Amino acid sequence: MKILVLNGSPHKDGATSDMLSAFERGAAEAGHTVTVVPVAHKRINGCMACEYCHEKEPGVCAQKDDMQELYPEFLSADMIVFASPIYYFTLSAQLQAVIHRTYAFGIPKNVKKVALVLSSGSKYVYGAAITQYFQSIVEYWGVENAGIFTANGRQNKSEKKRKELYQFGKSL
Repeated sequence: MKILVLNGSPHKDGATSDMLSAFERGAAEAGHTVTVVPVAHKRINGCMACEYCHEKEPGVCAQKDDMQELYPEFLSADMIVFASPIYYFTLSAQLQAVIHRTYAFGIPKNVKKVALVLSSGSKYVYGAAITQYFQSIVEYWGVENAGIFTANGRQNKSEKKRKELYQFGKSL
């Protein structure tokens, strides 16, 4: 299976990246191809709702930024993992921009599963709104919710969380 992991954290050694490393290791050991894209380090603008992608050139975004690299990845992936630290009750702005820009193609035809990985520096996750939003993506795309994984406070970078994410990757 081809897995696209969208890491919305700007911190290369942060809690989100730590969980993703464990997931990637497990998935790779299970024989899957995993591509991790650090979207916070890309130049990706928000959607302008200009409708170019629907009226002028179907499936093609008018904006020529780093999102152009991601479109083929989205369209060829079997699974997508959205990962983000929680910033003020929501996903990172960088990951949010990527999700908005999928408007250009609508539903990625090959994707069968999606998962969500969230980390919070607080003692609480504050992820209720994000998980509802994620479930809306699952329903709109008509895909399987493969799981929602969260870590907060002391759970971040813990061996227990690493094992959980490793096992998830290995189980796919």
